[in-house]
Amino acid sequence: QVQLVESGGGLVQAGGSLRLSCAASGRTFSISTMGWFRQAPGKEREFVAGIRWSGGSTYYADSLKGRFTISRDYAKNTMYLQMNSLKPEDTAVYYCTATRKYTFTWYSISDYDYWGQGTQVTVSS
Repeated sequence: QVQLVESGGGLVQAGGSLRLSCAASGRTFSISTMGWFRQAPGKEREFVAGIRWSGGSTYYADSLKGRFTISRDYAKNTMYLQMNSLKPEDTAVYYCTATRKYTFTWYSISDYDYWGQGTQVTVSS
């Protein structure tokens, strides 16, 4: 099993920045890829970004490219999401996720095996 714990959420004004962290523990050697999803009130959970755990290659939702940056510290078993130029529509609960699969679809929720509890990000206008 892998445990994921997010941190770094909060309230920020539009145009501001936040950095989310996700600490992984347990059988982290089994992780192939980690990622971030988000879910706004009344909306479906959507893919934000993902990163290959060992190689570090990244993939982003098209609408978020250029504002969000995903990274990881392999030695610390921690993944990050740097969010810049935040907009009110970025308000959501942000979830950290991980998969053991090496063949998967980045934006497919069902392809991920482990989920964190989520951290709230609220962007005020």
